[in-house]
Amino acid sequence: MNFSQLSEILKETNERLFRRTIKAINVTLTLRNWLFGYYIVEFEQNGEDRAQYGTQLLNTLAGDLAIKGLTAPELSRCRQFYKTYPQLVDLIPREFNSILPKQILGTVSQESEIETGLNLGTLSQDLKQDINTLKYNHLNKLLTNISFSHWVELIKISDEVKRSFYELLILKTQPNIRELRRQIQTLSYERLGFSQNKEIAFEQIQQKITPEFSSDIVKSHYFFDFLHISQPQLIEENELEQALTNHLQEFILELGNGFCFEARQKRILIGDEYFFIDLVFYHRILKCHVLIELKTEEFKHDHIGQLKTYINYYKKNFVLPTDNPPVGILLVTDQNKTLVEYAVADSDIEIFVSKYMIELPNKKQLEAFISSELKNF
Repeated sequence: MNFSQLSEILKETNERLFRRTIKAINVTLTLRNWLFGYYIVEFEQNGEDRAQYGTQLLNTLAGDLAIKGLTAPELSRCRQFYKTYPQLVDLIPREFNSILPKQILGTVSQESEIETGLNLGTLSQDLKQDINTLKYNHLNKLLTNISFSHWVELIKISDEVKRSFYELLILKTQPNIRELRRQIQTLSYERLGFSQNKEIAFEQIQQKITPEFSSDIVKSHYFFDFLHISQPQLIEENELEQALTNHLQEFILELGNGFCFEARQKRILIGDEYFFIDLVFYHRILKCHVLIELKTEEFKHDHIGQLKTYINYYKKNFVLPTDNPPVGILLVTDQNKTLVEYAVADSDIEIFVSKYMIELPNKKQLEAFISSELKNF
């Protein structure tokens, strides 16, 4: 063995054990969420005091549990996950048998027929066999090869055959979560149904998908919430944006003017998708939230739309009766020019809008800050 061989052996050993660890955590998280879903459904149907909580059950439960990442919407996902995949009961570790009613154990038929949905008969015989086999015999393989983020995308699909197609696609191509979403959004299933030669069409879809790597698995926000790791590690950021955001937080606080730091990379759930707000402050003089977004690219119109979406979300979910409407600050740079835009919440009181502009950092200060920081890169 020479040095080069030693180095390669160590790298391969690390990669294999790392992937094994990640898979074990993903499996545990998935089974936990399935069990949570089962328990919630069981309580909703048979709980002694279920009427006391009614529609507020998940909100009350989330507050009582106080488990990082398990908000009411996430508990709703768990419930939907159980309802969509009751067959996973056969993969629950035996240690949980004592707390699962006997009537649920072993009651899921392995021979049930798939509803034809969008005409399964139009697919090739081999593909139909793959789908049927996958649905009832390969759940364990699916469980050990995907993250819960993948399951979340699957349970959004109401048509059973269509969902089975994407399960099959996942097993054959191991796509990362973004690629899976892209395949669903670009109607891969529907396009396959219209294809003359479905085997060739399916092969072409597979060839265009880049397999998921260990680094992709680690970026799952469910994975990090489960391990109680700090939020900044939940997202991908390039070095420049990370450094600018770090220093921007300090810069805003140094300006004073009533800023109170509230959150960095604030995660919010809008519909079925997560978004992250770079920095969130509360301004004690203006009595409003200040949301700051930094883009390391040239200005695009959808940047303003995104920031205003965040503002409207805050208005609905965080603003108290004594608060004023939130305000957003957009910082855009392509390293050649700097643009600062204020997205002020809609208001009929022009005087108050003017007060926003007086109390917040002025554009020249922000432009000077970014220009100075960019010189270091």
